Amino acid sequence: MVTQIGAIPVTLGSLPLSVVDDAGVTWLNTDLKGWSSPGVRAELQPRQADHGAWASPVYLDSRPITITGMIAAPTTSARDTAVEQLIAAVSLADTVLTVADSIPKRATVRRSGELLIELVGPYNATYSVLVTAPDPRRYSTVLQSQTTGLPSVSGGLVTPIVTPIVITASSTGGAFTLVNEGTIGTRPVFTVTGPATNFVISCTRPGGSVTQLTYSDSIGLGDTLVIDTDAHTVMLNGTVSRRRYLSGTWPEILPGSSLSVQWSALAYDAAAMLTGTCRSAWM
Repeated sequence: MVTQIGAIPVTLGSLPLSVVDDAGVTWLNTDLKGWSSPGVRAELQPRQADHGAWASPVYLDSRPITITGMIAAPTTSARDTAVEQLIAAVSLADTVLTVADSIPKRATVRRSGELLIELVGPYNATYSVLVTAPDPRRYSTVLQSQTTGLPSVSGGLVTPIVTPIVITASSTGGAFTLVNEGTIGTRPVFTVTGPATNFVISCTRPGGSVTQLTYSDSIGLGDTLVIDTDAHTVMLNGTVSRRRYLSGTWPEILPGSSLSVQWSALAYDAAAMLTGTCRSAWM
């Protein structure tokens, strides 16, 4: 099992035994703790004059992860360079940790403890890294992305005779589907490219329940509005919050399920586009 912190490769498990980088340095993980499960947050209130307790909803806690391993280098200089690369990779800012399970997964982590490095002889070193993923979900390394324009209507006619003959109009575009193959709900990100005015994004689950997000303002030609349904943010061109113009219910794609997404706006414009992205998520 190969684990990667940023661009630094390390390994876990018996196959492969190690990963050798371009400088001839061998990276070998000896343990990976915390990847299999985070803690949980829950409360139990004793029931008055009765057995048991009242249980609150249970939520996953943040996910602390400890990675320990060894570095084996062909020279002292190569070892020292590898150590500095590891220190830089275990960043104070957001860093992607990737674990190549049978289904490769990733989490966004930050350093959350002391980085312990011990030099062993002239060529080797051992390390212990503590990082924490504020979002405990383990996400697929594959980003799903679907894009559609506004729905357009063509055809349609009622002939002016005593018994009307109706030719039904047909509608195309305006919809796509996102899938979550994991074991916990995941939340999509929607990007709207203008021009679009007073648009509505409708999300339908397979059982038929519908949630909607309504945007009560307009965005101009070439502008982009990013709606992050997990962070609950609405950003215009990456800099200006437009959260006050959005109302409705934040959608979530249930585990092992899908979400059908449709949208419409006050007026049709062929340049307007809606893009939805998501990653399958596991506990």
